[in-house]
Amino acid sequence: MADCHDLFKDFFVNIKLSDSNKSKLIEARDAIGNRIKNYFKDTRKEKVPIYHEQGSYAMGTVVTPLDGEFDIDYGVYLQNLQTNNWPSPDKVHGWIFRAVEGHTKEVPKDKRTCVRLIYAGNYHVDLPIYNSSIENSYLAEKGEKGWHGSNPIAFSKWFIERAKKEGEQLRRIVHYTKAWADFKSSNIKLLNSFILTILATNNFKKSDRDDVSFSSTIKNIFESVSISTVITNPVDLNEIVSERISESQWLNFNEKVSNLLENASNALKDEDKEQASKTWKNIFGERFRIFRGPKEGDKPLVTTSPAILGDDGRSA
Repeated sequence: MADCHDLFKDFFVNIKLSDSNKSKLIEARDAIGNRIKNYFKDTRKEKVPIYHEQGSYAMGTVVTPLDGEFDIDYGVYLQNLQTNNWPSPDKVHGWIFRAVEGHTKEVPKDKRTCVRLIYAGNYHVDLPIYNSSIENSYLAEKGEKGWHGSNPIAFSKWFIERAKKEGEQLRRIVHYTKAWADFKSSNIKLLNSFILTILATNNFKKSDRDDVSFSSTIKNIFESVSISTVITNPVDLNEIVSERISESQWLNFNEKVSNLLENASNALKDEDKEQASKTWKNIFGERFRIFRGPKEGDKPLVTTSPAILGDDGRSA
C-alpha cells in the first residue's frame, strides 16, 4: 500500500500555528495582560488578576482554520474576590470588558463564557474569567449557570501528559482530526475542538506512519461512538461534555466520520501513491499535497557528460 507519511508531515506544517502567528499571539497576550493589570491597579485599585494560557494554544494543537481567523484562550483569574458573596458573572465580565475596551479597532464582544477581543479579522483572543484559585477554579458564565466549576488548566495538563507518554504523533493526529472537521464543516459545525481532542486522544493508535495512525484512530473513534455517545471530561468524569452536542450535530458527525473511515481505508489500500494522495486531499482539502511521481513509460534521466576522473582513476 502507498506510504503517504511524508505527505502527512507536509500537511502538518501547512496547518499548524506558524512561528509568525505565534509571535503575534504572544505580543497580543502581553499587551492584553498589561491593559487588565493597569485597570485593576490604577482604576479599581485592587489586586490584579493572574493569567494562564489554556485550550489549544497551551496544548500546542492550534490549527490554522480555513477562514483564517484562529483564536487563543487567555484565562483571567481574579484575585480581588471576597471569600463569600462573589459579584455576578455579568459584573465581572463588565470589569474585563472595560479593561480592554479600545484596545483594538473592533469593540470587544461580551459573550456568555468570555470577553472576546478581535484583531482585524485575523485572530481573536477569548478571555474567560475565573475565581482566584487555579486548582479549584470557577468560571463566570452569564445566564442560568452562573459561577460553576471549570478547570481548563487541568485538561491541558492531562493532554500534555498523554502527549509525553504517547509521543508527538498524538499531537499531530489531533491536528489532522481538527483540520478534517474544519474542512468538512458547512452549515452545521461537526464538533468543537475540545470534544474532538478528547475523542482523538482517547482513541489514539500509534504507528510508525501518520497515515496509518490517523486511519486507525478514526476507526477507533467510529467504533467508540457507535457503542456509546456519552463523552466525559477526562479531568471531571461528572461532566458529560457530549450533552453539548445537538441531535443534528451527532447525525452529521456520524455520517461524516463513516465516510472518512471508508475513504481513509481506500487510501491506505491504494498501491498508487498519487491516487492515494488524491483521496487524502479529498478528505483534508487543498492544503494536502498531491504526490507527483514518475509516470509509467517515462525515460530515466541520462547524462551525456564525460566522467571526470580523480587522481586514483575513479569518477569524481
